[in-house]
Amino acid sequence: MSVSLENFAGCEERPEAQSLIDRLRRARDLVRGRLLLTSSFGIEDQLLTHAAAEAGCELEIVTLDTGRLFPETYEVWSETERRYGMRIRAFTPDPRDLEPLVARMGINGFRESVENRKSCCNVRKVQPLRRALHGAAGWISGLRASQSKARTEVRFLAQDYEYGLLRINPLFDWTREQVAKAVREQGVPYNRLEDEGVLSIGCQPCTRAVLPGEDERAGRWWWEHGSDRECGLHVAPDGRLVRSRSGEGIHHEPSR
Repeated sequence: MSVSLENFAGCEERPEAQSLIDRLRRARDLVRGRLLLTSSFGIEDQLLTHAAAEAGCELEIVTLDTGRLFPETYEVWSETERRYGMRIRAFTPDPRDLEPLVARMGINGFRESVENRKSCCNVRKVQPLRRALHGAAGWISGLRASQSKARTEVRFLAQDYEYGLLRINPLFDWTREQVAKAVREQGVPYNRLEDEGVLSIGCQPCTRAVLPGEDERAGRWWWEHGSDRECGLHVAPDGRLVRSRSGEGIHHEPSR
């Protein structure tokens, strides 16, 4: 898919100039085919779910149920389905991959090395995501540029060659404060762990509250060193975050 930035003039304006609902409707207009919103039931995904319902956008909302989520995550999942009268489709790890993984490294063996942790993320998240995205033309996610140092170059649109679709990040230029304010004002259901300082909510054994001075994703895999900790959902095979590169068409070249 060859895409030029000229096709999307105005899409990367600030939220004050273009509403979230407008951005989602624009995404629906851009994508010819199956459009997916992946939700981890974090505050960004909850706002996107609410906006999609308000906009009347025809899109599919899916989640990755790793089997190790917080009880609070399942609670907000249920609350969200009731609130918006929908079913959010779950994709789970393949037992043929999960059972050998646990047998090899143990139930919490992912803490023993980065390699083990990435293997766990691959089985519990990346492979289910591949099944979820199969046949999709567009993928909406809640990535924001201010979430961490590794995500500073996130833009509204990116062409993802790995999955063969258009990536859409409607909240790319929002701050956490803007998202939280919109959630409060619009009465959007949210994960109560947010109130305890858990600002990036993943699997229970891999997530803790953020400490003063840390970025929003510091509570994920906190025992590892480095600031570019990702699970593999949003990176290319070479490890770089999928993003639009300034001065070029919207794409991320596949690794050679």
